[in-house]
Amino acid sequence: MTNGPTPTPYAETLHASVSATLHTARALLTSGRQIDLAGLDNMIGILCAQVLDLPIEDARSFREPLQAIGDLLDRLQECLTTPA
Repeated sequence: MTNGPTPTPYAETLHASVSATLHTARALLTSGRQIDLAGLDNMIGILCAQVLDLPIEDARSFREPLQAIGDLLDRLQECLTTPA
């Protein structure tokens, strides 16, 4: 018997949540609003830990989604560092 959600669906849910958070943050920034990214590092850390806990074949399926998160972070950083 295991406690908590199974790793793959939980990792998929975390990925969707992180991705949605980053898209929303970027949209808010481009519309001139302020954002609060407190806790984002924890969400990403938990996502990475969940992926590391997966069997290798399942973990490999997260390669592109995790790269997409990195791309979203890069775009968000551009928004944060580009003067309005």
